Amino acid sequence: MALYELYAHPVERGYRAGLCSKAALFLLLAAALTYIPPLLVAFRSHGFWLKRSTYEEQPTVRFQHQVLLVALLGSEPGGFLAWSTFPAFNRLQEGHLRVPLVSAREEDRNQDGKMDMLHFKLELPLQSTEQVLGVQLILTFSYQLHRMSTFVMQSMAFLQFSFAVPGSQLHVNGDLRLQQKQPLGYRGLDVRYNVSVINGTSPFASDYDLTRVVAAYQERNVTTILTDPSPIWLVGRAAEAPFVVNAVIRYPVEVISYLPGFWEMIKFAWIQYVSILLIFLWAFERIKRFVFQNQVVTTIPVTAVPQGELYKEHLS
Repeated sequence: MALYELYAHPVERGYRAGLCSKAALFLLLAAALTYIPPLLVAFRSHGFWLKRSTYEEQPTVRFQHQVLLVALLGSEPGGFLAWSTFPAFNRLQEGHLRVPLVSAREEDRNQDGKMDMLHFKLELPLQSTEQVLGVQLILTFSYQLHRMSTFVMQSMAFLQFSFAVPGSQLHVNGDLRLQQKQPLGYRGLDVRYNVSVINGTSPFASDYDLTRVVAAYQERNVTTILTDPSPIWLVGRAAEAPFVVNAVIRYPVEVISYLPGFWEMIKFAWIQYVSILLIFLWAFERIKRFVFQNQVVTTIPVTAVPQGELYKEHLS
């Protein structure tokens, strides 16, 4: 009758030697070469410690209804009209002050509780002899992030356009984008930039100078800018018609850069180390088996007796 192998199990074999023997020294060396080189390989391959990470978040943005407008009428000195929502600035303008009609509406398109865009319209009344050749406009926003650290700041969108021919309307359609010079923290409250972009209570004209306002704003490590505004300049204004600025500003999802915490760094480093360690464990296990089975180092082979056999021997 033919016989077939129905079941098999490995037989464990041990190798005995003294603690000061060559075999013990070989095992110590093998252990060092198994666990230390993977750490060195992972570290030297760069990116072992996660120094910066990113995540996506829809920011909470709200228009603060603060506006500063300068309309350029020509190249001659004093050829401009100005207005803002800051009374101190308006008092400084004297004969250059012109009050426009302003309307603003924010829209939450996906109904997630966060505004997605701003519809802004400004109508500046002009005399029949006045022609607008350029526009400088500042709109301020409250900008907040909450997913990792709570980041709160007051930011702005700065629009500046000038053209060779007088215009009747300016249409702008762009994104209010976050710009980071350094990553944010992974937890805590960050309100270092939760201050007004323009000091609206100051009686000094220098505090409203656009050059100084923009320069101070750019000194921040975190700002917002209006990207891809796609300006459309329309010409042909009627004699009594106002100059119109139409702006659509979207609040898109942002990729936020932040400094990872301790456990996130450890998790990232551990994954890299273990992935390399598994290869070394596989290789050195076969090296040790070859060395001991072929008695490259002198040991005493001992076949391990199963627990059931020891119990039977004890009963007998």
